Amino acid sequence: MTVRLTLISPATSEALREVRFDDDGPLDPAGVARAEALAHAVGPSPRAYASPSRRCRRTAEALGLPAEPVEALAGCAMGRWRGRTLEAVAAAEEAAVAAWLSDPAAAPHGGESLRDLRVRVGAWMDGLRDDTGRVTAVAEPDVIRAATVHALAAPDAMAWRLDVRPLTAVHLTGRAGRWNLRAGEPLGQP
Repeated sequence: MTVRLTLISPATSEALREVRFDDDGPLDPAGVARAEALAHAVGPSPRAYASPSRRCRRTAEALGLPAEPVEALAGCAMGRWRGRTLEAVAAAEEAAVAAWLSDPAAAPHGGESLRDLRVRVGAWMDGLRDDTGRVTAVAEPDVIRAATVHALAAPDAMAWRLDVRPLTAVHLTGRAGRWNLRAGEPLGQP
């Protein structure tokens, strides 16, 4: 049997609109309403998971998914940058931001590197047994980028080239460590 993994990005939040490193803030009311309106578009899944963040758990709830929080799907640990805007961090730590954006192994914020995130997410994906069947996970955008890079066996830096919009789905199918990708369709569309 093939694993059919659908990764859904969370609804909008203040942190997302402000381009702020996640501080585990809530969804905004418009994000909740949009997710609730799209609940019909998310098919039933015998296994549903979520990044442990409040916005991913709330998005899963609004979509009607009884999702189990999974630590392996947590967003990248951003250390001392957590809760700050990218603009503020870049103004205060220009060289550190440049290193972070150019070197997937760099973690100048004292948290987790992009490479470490991809390895963690990839290990979770590869741990899904071939007989798992359909799996749905509401995950942070950086987790979805890491999963996509892992699935394609692409260089870690490719994660910076992937846009993940709110409430979109990435579909991965795999067996024996080989993954295929169907990318980025909006929820509610075929």
